Amino acid sequence: MEEELKILMLEDVPEDAELLERVLRKDKFKFTTLRVDERAKYTEALINYAPDIILSDHSLPQFNSIEALEILQELQLDVPFIVVTGSVSEEFAVNCIKRGADDYVLKSNLSRLPVAIKFSLTQHQMQRKRKQDEESLRKQNEELIKINRELDSFVYSVSHNLRSPLASVLGLVHVAKLEDQKYNFQFTPYLKMIEQSVNRLDDTIKEILDYSRNARSPLTLSPIHLDKLVKDCFNKVKYLDRYADIKKTVHVALDQPFYSDQYRLSTILQSLISNAILYCDERKTKKTLSIDAEAIDHNSKVRITVKDNGIGIDNEYMEQIFKMFFRATDESKGAGLGLYIVKETLEKLNGTISVQSTLGEETTFIVTVPNVQPI
Repeated sequence: MEEELKILMLEDVPEDAELLERVLRKDKFKFTTLRVDERAKYTEALINYAPDIILSDHSLPQFNSIEALEILQELQLDVPFIVVTGSVSEEFAVNCIKRGADDYVLKSNLSRLPVAIKFSLTQHQMQRKRKQDEESLRKQNEELIKINRELDSFVYSVSHNLRSPLASVLGLVHVAKLEDQKYNFQFTPYLKMIEQSVNRLDDTIKEILDYSRNARSPLTLSPIHLDKLVKDCFNKVKYLDRYADIKKTVHVALDQPFYSDQYRLSTILQSLISNAILYCDERKTKKTLSIDAEAIDHNSKVRITVKDNGIGIDNEYMEQIFKMFFRATDESKGAGLGLYIVKETLEKLNGTISVQSTLGEETTFIVTVPNVQPI
């Protein structure tokens, strides 16, 4: 042992204590010892001497090793305790270990004592390290929970404080549009630009809320009526430019009930539909957007295909489009969160998404979502 050990010996025979010391010196141990054989002195030594290890004979004038072990446990001290005694029964040895002793060594076989001490010290060191790690992890988890709770509160508070004024601005823009009739609509282009900017900002705030809600909220499963869900998504994005210019077709072929998280599925579809509208190709006279849904794998999954004939995605960007804040085109007017949130949301649903696109021609997103039937 490289470090000097403080050994507390519970032993009433000085010659036996000297024998233990000789065995340890022979094994190159560095140590100091304190020998006691009374209950009061033992208790005092535990506090004032602060031993690194305790070697205890079983039978002492005032008490025994089991009582000594109980005193150690009552004081809640993390000190290895080894019973070093004469011949004992197997039942006694097992009882010592069950009560919390680290080991027992027979005085007739003291050659095993150095190994027992090293092993016991190592075990306690590992246990202390594990407890320290567990305590550190517990504190980190508590801090993370606190931070997440505060972050949730911050996100919802800020979003509410931002969206309320935006709603007021949009209301004023609509009123201004009506008033503009008196001036032959000369302010209409400016009002339209204000309206578009406000809507884009509102969309960004909603994306942040979607991300926060997806990350924190558990799944809420319910029957999904995809026809109605797609229609609701269309209604939410009908304010977008070019919405009316696109021919939209929806085909849902589901024979069995479909169960999923409606809010998350709505977030996914609304984002994909918005992208198809925002990145439609103005040069094309016929602009299309189709949504098809079908059951696959014996109704265990639903595959939703969202296809448009918009501007497409350059092949070099295909592996990056699901990254946070990534924009594949200069025409992008969003924050670069939409497809990132789609992928994160699908991971919560244990779903997948893939994309096929030809620049200047079309883009197809294929979403696969488990059909989680209620038990």
